[in-house]
Amino acid sequence: MIFDQHCLDAIDRSSSAVSCRPNDYPANTFIERHIHAKHQLVYAVSGVLQVNSDAGQWVVPPNRAIWMPAGTHHWVSCIGMTQMRSVYVHPSAVHHLPLEARAVAITPLLRELILAAMHIPQPYDVASRDGRLMALLLDELHTLPALPLHLPQPVDARLRQICGELQKRPESASTLADWAVRLAVDVKTIQRLFAKETGMTFGQWRQQTRLLRALEYLANGDKIVDIALELGYDSPSAFTTMFKRQFGQTPSQFFA
Repeated sequence: MIFDQHCLDAIDRSSSAVSCRPNDYPANTFIERHIHAKHQLVYAVSGVLQVNSDAGQWVVPPNRAIWMPAGTHHWVSCIGMTQMRSVYVHPSAVHHLPLEARAVAITPLLRELILAAMHIPQPYDVASRDGRLMALLLDELHTLPALPLHLPQPVDARLRQICGELQKRPESASTLADWAVRLAVDVKTIQRLFAKETGMTFGQWRQQTRLLRALEYLANGDKIVDIALELGYDSPSAFTTMFKRQFGQTPSQFFA
């Protein structure tokens, strides 16, 4: 478990519009619940990050990132050895950026800007080359496309029981009717609650759970045939088809 309050305070006290910090973590590192006064872009150079907030869970594969707005409580698990690069942005330095957490793609230009920004001393002169580089980095933050890597978490205790079980056993073939009997509640009630609290159907939520778990397995180098069987798909081709439908790429393309 890692939590450095001194470091966190130093980041939040910095008056610079942008600051960057590199962190390399061993496998299974857990960064406990915390909050920033600044916006944070959490970029996974390598390894996979599982980022949680009260609004849900995100799985962040290599060369993707999560945008975490200022004031959002969150905690992070590192799956495998992880190289994390964090960009901290003063809220007054940017406008019209998302006010909710989201997974985003990292453009090649932004990737190079982040890596270069790691070597810029703080504070920097805004009129210098360093300042212009940081200004360009801020501009690039407005271009980041959102990715479907979010698993929203419900509040209702009955849904939380369902979702908790599905996350433990994503291969489960339990139907809504099965859960209705188990919880002594009408099927339509469960359907209505899923739509209201997650914006998904029961089937969509379970599918998203499986696909995000698959990202973790793929990042660890597991074979597609093993992943498909582990997650309850009928065949590797069925898994690949569903993966491409959700992410627009095959697993091999996604991790290229």
